[in-house]
Amino acid sequence: MSKKELQELLEYNDQDIPSGESRILDALSDGLAFGALLRCPECKEGQLRFKTDGYRCSGNMSGWTKCMYVTQDPQRTPFKIPQEMKEAYGFLGKYKSVTKKRVFPANMPKPSEPSTSANGKAEKERPLNGYEVAVDKTNGNAEEVKAKLATLGANTVSKVSENTLFLISTEEAVKKKSKRIKDAEAHNVQVVSEKILQSLTAGSMASQVNQHKIAPWGCDVAAKLEKNKKKSQMDKMFTKSGPSVMKLMVKGQAAVEPETGLADVAHVYTRGQDTYSSVLGMVDIVRGSNSFYKLQVLESDSRNRYWVFRSWGRVGTTIGGNKLEQMDTLEDALLQFKSLFEEKTGNLWSDRKNFVKQPNRFYPLEMDYGQSDIASQKALKVGGNSKLHKAVQELICLIFDVDNIKKTMLEFEIDLNKMPLGKLSKRQIQQAYGVLNELNELVKSGGSEGRFLDASNRFYTLLPHDFGMNSPTILNNEDIIKQKIDMLDSLLDIEVACNLLSTESGDSSEDPVDFHYNQLKADIQIVNRTADEFSLLQKYMETTHAATHSTYSLELLEMFKVCREGEAKRYKPFKKLHNRKLLWHGSRLANFAGILSQGLRIAPPEAPATGYMFGKGIYFADMVSKSANYCCTSPANPVGLLLLCEVALGNMYEKKQAEYVTKLPPALHSTMGMGQTAPDPANKVVNPDGVEIPLGPASRDVSKTKGYSLLYNEYIVYDVAQVQIKYIMKVKFNYKY
Repeated sequence: MSKKELQELLEYNDQDIPSGESRILDALSDGLAFGALLRCPECKEGQLRFKTDGYRCSGNMSGWTKCMYVTQDPQRTPFKIPQEMKEAYGFLGKYKSVTKKRVFPANMPKPSEPSTSANGKAEKERPLNGYEVAVDKTNGNAEEVKAKLATLGANTVSKVSENTLFLISTEEAVKKKSKRIKDAEAHNVQVVSEKILQSLTAGSMASQVNQHKIAPWGCDVAAKLEKNKKKSQMDKMFTKSGPSVMKLMVKGQAAVEPETGLADVAHVYTRGQDTYSSVLGMVDIVRGSNSFYKLQVLESDSRNRYWVFRSWGRVGTTIGGNKLEQMDTLEDALLQFKSLFEEKTGNLWSDRKNFVKQPNRFYPLEMDYGQSDIASQKALKVGGNSKLHKAVQELICLIFDVDNIKKTMLEFEIDLNKMPLGKLSKRQIQQAYGVLNELNELVKSGGSEGRFLDASNRFYTLLPHDFGMNSPTILNNEDIIKQKIDMLDSLLDIEVACNLLSTESGDSSEDPVDFHYNQLKADIQIVNRTADEFSLLQKYMETTHAATHSTYSLELLEMFKVCREGEAKRYKPFKKLHNRKLLWHGSRLANFAGILSQGLRIAPPEAPATGYMFGKGIYFADMVSKSANYCCTSPANPVGLLLLCEVALGNMYEKKQAEYVTKLPPALHSTMGMGQTAPDPANKVVNPDGVEIPLGPASRDVSKTKGYSLLYNEYIVYDVAQVQIKYIMKVKFNYKY
């Protein structure tokens, strides 16, 4: 039989034709012996192909991800022979197809899921992988603790050394100064309780160690994590030594890439609504790729000269290159740009608004270039021509601190080169919420690994992350999805802050601090330390610090009274509602420009339900430290901001356990998550406006130990109009360890 006839026989049975005659023969012999293979049940279109460990799909889950389906028992249908071939070849005329199961050797390993073999990166997803952890005394079963450490990837050691990340022990052992405790002190190793193992994730390790430490010594864990990482020589050669933020020179509608060397003499070419600049991204967790491709047409500022610039590489590393080509004419430059765009994306530049992601091709990222380079702005300074009180000036400088915003984004592993400050796209953040929502549904329904890979690839492409030489982590559990939800919540506020920072004052004589203060549209006044309200609210702070939040104490630095423009009018209908309380709300410093300018907001509809214990609402506490934990401070950055808000609670939906609330029952106005410990009602104070201030100290109701899942109260409202911000408390976290 000719090669063409072999191909026709495969096509007659709806089989894709592989490349190479030997592979064509392999596919035919498999079909004739066992039956024709049906299409992949996972992606519905891919062709299954025989491999040593099973039949693997050669198709794609979507334009973002290769299909990872593999089985040793595929579905088949009888292999058919066309009549003309039966007549032409006698052996085919005698052939009768019977579907059978192909047998694999008994010692052949079962096909593995991609999270453990196909991408080879499962080990890196475990938060303690590559780190030494020592175990001393435990309150529970020591073997169970060691087993848990093993599942988290730790190398459990018996001897404490300078390489030990932390030592697990008890407060009693710390007091008795056992040998391992003495060794930990000598090497400045953190000592923590075993409770840390209940909630430890890679992104939260430093904060979790600070929260659970039980000894008054210990080095900075965040620094040690970086130092102790076991990197290959390849990592050392190609990973950037530190985060970098490039200065982008914006001319017209886009920024000229610094690597061109033409930022001072050229600009990105624009014709009508089309700006010939594109940043492309491609993340593939299976292949371990996290790539970018940048493309621009540049026009000389002074004469008719044109260039096409392109650069490529792996995010967060020095791997890659660039090329600058001078073109003879503008049309040549545009033609080259469009050709490269089509080659890299599989889409026409002219049809990019209807972009369809193609397999193994790049996806265009939205870059919202403003007219101001935020990253290179001078830091705000107190003094100058400001008309504000000095303490208010200091508050504005804190809220609009660009370095702090950059640190927050770096904590989230956001790539500041592909997603610079001021270039965040709100629409792209909302799309990322949608992907997390999809991932959340996959967790609930037990989706396949291929589906998780597909959605994870889309998320990381929409919001570029810097993983260096490591493979991106698959977003396949509630904890990591919750981390990314928190990240997006903060990025929405950071997007507001960046927009405010990128807006320039039209009055050159106006002090920058005053200009940004006015952008907030809020009257902020310092509260005198001798005032009665200062003493009362300071007492509220001091008497509601929870006993379990013992790693720090709070020091009140300044108190500010706040009146947001339009908020009192919006709140007025709820002034008549009974049960109004003054409650705490904590958030990152980077979020406060968004909070003060737009008010406290409810998570957008795109956000998934995971992480919102009582549904999408605004959460408050009557224990200051419960809210303070959300300030995300550290010993290195100990200053945070807390809000005191008047909250109209009315009739409360009282719950002992978490319940996702989409709509309150009739006649109810809020939800209360009931805690075991709360401020003693006998100590409450009601101010002249009828607002209750639940002063401590707190007391624990013994009757609430059974069936109550919360340690402390939570209050949730689902209408932003039920909240009026009254005070900002500038506090210092004095960490004990």
